[in-house]
Amino acid sequence: MNAYDWLTTLDVYDPYAYIYVEVSFKKGSRKDFFINPEYTRAITGDTVVVDSGNGYDVGRISLSGELVRLQMKKKKINEDRVIHKVIRIANKNDLDKLEEVRKKEKAVLVKSRVIARTLGLEMKIGDIEFQGDGRKVTIYYTADGRVDFRELVKQYAREFRVKIEMRQIGARQESARIGGLGACGRELCCSTWLSDFKSVTTAAARYQNIAINQTKLSGQCGRLKCCLNYELDTYLDALKDFPEKVEKLRIKKGTVSLIKTDIFKGLFFYSYDDPSLRGPMVAITKERVKVIKALNEKGEKPLDLIDHSELLEEKKDENAELEFADVTGEIELPSRRKSKRRKSRSGNRRSKSARSKSPSSDKVQLPNSDQKSGSSTPKGKNTNNRSRNKRNKRNNFNKKNNNNSKS
Repeated sequence: MNAYDWLTTLDVYDPYAYIYVEVSFKKGSRKDFFINPEYTRAITGDTVVVDSGNGYDVGRISLSGELVRLQMKKKKINEDRVIHKVIRIANKNDLDKLEEVRKKEKAVLVKSRVIARTLGLEMKIGDIEFQGDGRKVTIYYTADGRVDFRELVKQYAREFRVKIEMRQIGARQESARIGGLGACGRELCCSTWLSDFKSVTTAAARYQNIAINQTKLSGQCGRLKCCLNYELDTYLDALKDFPEKVEKLRIKKGTVSLIKTDIFKGLFFYSYDDPSLRGPMVAITKERVKVIKALNEKGEKPLDLIDHSELLEEKKDENAELEFADVTGEIELPSRRKSKRRKSRSGNRRSKSARSKSPSSDKVQLPNSDQKSGSSTPKGKNTNNRSRNKRNKRNNFNKKNNNNSKS
């Protein structure tokens, strides 16, 4: 309900100034149009005193200039219907009087609800608004049907000593006046920018595949959320190419039932009715659904939900031989270079190994027992003798143990 007067912020002179202005009351809960004479010199954002027909009221100019003409055209208000004028810019006494009567509203709201309940009237009082001079109070209420509040008005006039005006509003207008936060965490659309209320039905939720849950789909007003209509046109455009009456399809394996649809991806999810074939849902495209539906209408049944010929073609494409390009001369491998350090290290290793193998080594070989006797035996023969001696010792030891055990 708040409009930004961007023409005023440009600070551009308007030779065709519009004489009508939009004035908001009680922080934008109510707005009306007034004639703004030139002598007032009131612009957008000024707090002004306006003629209400039964005294005066205090409000703030929310729009002025050419934007007011567009706003009046949008709300279908003719210029002939606007008869009240802006009197002057509000002074300190006017603002103090307005603040004084605003403080009374909460106490008056509680008393008015008590009186309505004692009379047994089926109505709900949502909000109360005092006029700027304190001579009149407007009581906003909601009711399912007509309410005879003649006795109620008499008691209100006797209790509050002011002129009483009863105004019936809808549940959405009530939430717009009171305000609050929605399920999305933001301020209510009806109390910030939504200017007209369109009817919302459960069909909007069905088109968008939203579960019909009254508690989740209802707003603070108790009616269906206005935001259900925001994306409805996009869903309807996407559903134009979708086949109808495809809740049941027949194939050779059995009958399948539609579980859910993905509108923007164009997928249908089916499951088998036969308990022996039940398993994960099968996703098929809307084009495949049209083909199966056409076959069922002819009395034919496809082999399966998924077209296996398409899968075979996809596998053929995957298994196709890769073509290699001739890159001779295009790719150059880096030349193999050996560093000087590697050369020097390899040379040192070679010299060390040559020294160890040379016969002019300073090591002295001690003579073996066989060498003392003047017989030179090879190394392999010595190892065989040692293993034979160990075996003989082991056998002798085992024989002794056996003899001891027999004794």
